[in-house]
Amino acid sequence: MLGTILIVVLVLALVGALPRWPHSREWGYYPTGGLGLVLLIVLVLLVLGRI
Repeated sequence: MLGTILIVVLVLALVGALPRWPHSREWGYYPTGGLGLVLLIVLVLLVLGRI
């Protein structure tokens, strides 16, 4: 249950970090890449049964 909630929160944060607004276009894809890496790590831990 905790893993599912964590994945949903991370996916929402990943979508929210997309550089779609004028003030965040200068950031590039760094926020999305960082959150994507965190999501990948959480998914691997979930598959391995550590979460």
